[in-house]
Amino acid sequence: MDLSYSGLNYKLSEIDHLYGDNIHILNSPYLYTLLERIGSPKITQPLFTEYIRKAYAFMFKEAASHFFNTQVVNSPTRMKEFHPEGEYHGEIIDDTSRCVVVDLARAGIIPSQLIYNELNYIFNPENVRQDHFYAARRTNELGEVVGVDISGSKIGGDIEDSYVIFPDPMGATGGTISESIKFYKKQVPGNAKKFISLHLIITPEYIQKIKADHPDCEVYAIRLDRGLSSEKALKSTPGKYPQEEKGLNANQYIIPGAGGIGELLNNSFV
Repeated sequence: MDLSYSGLNYKLSEIDHLYGDNIHILNSPYLYTLLERIGSPKITQPLFTEYIRKAYAFMFKEAASHFFNTQVVNSPTRMKEFHPEGEYHGEIIDDTSRCVVVDLARAGIIPSQLIYNELNYIFNPENVRQDHFYAARRTNELGEVVGVDISGSKIGGDIEDSYVIFPDPMGATGGTISESIKFYKKQVPGNAKKFISLHLIITPEYIQKIKADHPDCEVYAIRLDRGLSSEKALKSTPGKYPQEEKGLNANQYIIPGAGGIGELLNNSFV
């Protein structure tokens, strides 16, 4: 075996922060460029959806190389016919794993379908499933988020020894992800191998919520938005002054954020 392809120990390109090992905030000019386009007031369909797809496709490939287990294989190539050395010896993703992708309607519909399709290329499709979970913010008369309403689900089986993946573009308060993971832990049979959330943007408030409620969840995001933080916090490593970090306005929308991802994805402004 070529030593170059054993013990790969894949490393993400991440920004420095003090939130802990389970929080992964990617360092990628390419992805930052896509987010800049996604957040533009000028963008409309169909380009908006295509940018979301591109961002999630790239982010998922980076994250998948990091969180999935690997296996060593000895696979003949088409050159095996001519040379005994015509075999690939090395590590690939362990394609025997079980995976469950959870569509958090409505903003999560497109990224969930994309990741579900990607998983079917590299795993045995019999071990890949997409669930549908209907959860939404509950707001008061002032437009403030006061909870999460769960209105239904389509869950196709257990989660025993599965990677359970939640793609949700905006990690704002963390309420929806927290309640969704809680539901799977308590209501769905089996013990998951790992819970994973994948976001375009997250906030300090989101990080605090998930770390408190589900410290076992691995969080991957393209960007951390904390635009309403103090100057001292903004000039320091993220997580150094957590009490002075803020990414949400009074209505729990992310600043700078992107604004209305679910609305724009569906062209439905309710």
